[in-house]
Amino acid sequence: MASSRTVVLVAYDGIQLTELAGPMDVFHAANTVLESTAYRIVTAAPRAGTVTVAGGLKIHVEHSIREAALGETDIDTMIVIGGFGAFDPSASQEVVRELPVLAGVSQRVTAVCAGAMLLAAAGLLDGYRATTHWAATRQLAERYPRVRVEPDRIYVHDRDRWTSAGVTASIDLALALVEYDHGAEVAQSIARSFVVFTRRPGGQNQFSAQMRAQTARTPAVRSVQDWLPDHLDEDLSVAALACRAGMSERSFARAFRAETGSTPADLVESLRLEAACRLLETTALTVGAIARTVGYRHGETLHRVFSRRLATTPDRYRRNFPMSTTADTGTPRPVGRR
Repeated sequence: MASSRTVVLVAYDGIQLTELAGPMDVFHAANTVLESTAYRIVTAAPRAGTVTVAGGLKIHVEHSIREAALGETDIDTMIVIGGFGAFDPSASQEVVRELPVLAGVSQRVTAVCAGAMLLAAAGLLDGYRATTHWAATRQLAERYPRVRVEPDRIYVHDRDRWTSAGVTASIDLALALVEYDHGAEVAQSIARSFVVFTRRPGGQNQFSAQMRAQTARTPAVRSVQDWLPDHLDEDLSVAALACRAGMSERSFARAFRAETGSTPADLVESLRLEAACRLLETTALTVGAIARTVGYRHGETLHRVFSRRLATTPDRYRRNFPMSTTADTGTPRPVGRR
């Protein structure tokens, strides 16, 4: 029988309900799968009583943060919930003031979405890698320069600190915690019951590369930017792209980076990686075939990109996505070609 782990969920006025309910449901599901009280859930807020979540629903919170810190023994995990309230001083200041005492008695200090802003404000992410909702990553980095922000991650695990992106990423984080505690089989069983992908790797991007990149102002550069996703199997060197734009390599590279916020090579690699992920998720093509389809000559190149960008391998990534019986096993087509 698994030993019980106490999880304290930190709430306050203005939290996002999904970000509270998602982890609660995952941990409850873990108890069901393991047929034991593997996780004991405790809620805490600046003051015990009623908390108003975004949208107006009122929920009851059983303890104050200080009561939970002083009264609960062997706290395994504290999770600071995110929401618009994290940016409201009237709701967040008291939370920030109380978090260090709770963190001091917790084995793992975690946050979902904008909850990372509160951990950072309390000094609890200094020197750690972390992420948050895509709309707040720049603010997190600028306000708290001692935090090593990774803006394009679903979740980040750095020693005893775990942080995640927003809303449904709270489920990814909770599943990752369960997997860390009880193994992949338990986490996968929960994910199947939730009708979600078995588990998104923590390194998976919050947004597609095209959505993250700014739209170029210069028509020639913008034309190349729009053309790229449908021609990933072609020569996408800076020289070839500059020729297509009718510009010198130097001028094209400078304009592209200044206007999109990315180098041509970085955007090309991101687009190829995302296309490879889609093919791994939805087809039975070999890794080598996928590599060639997205523009890499050898499968080893794709392996290196996955290792560097997602901290996993193509094969491990594929195992997170149950293969449909109708998966395409035929000849690969150029990705995105119309």
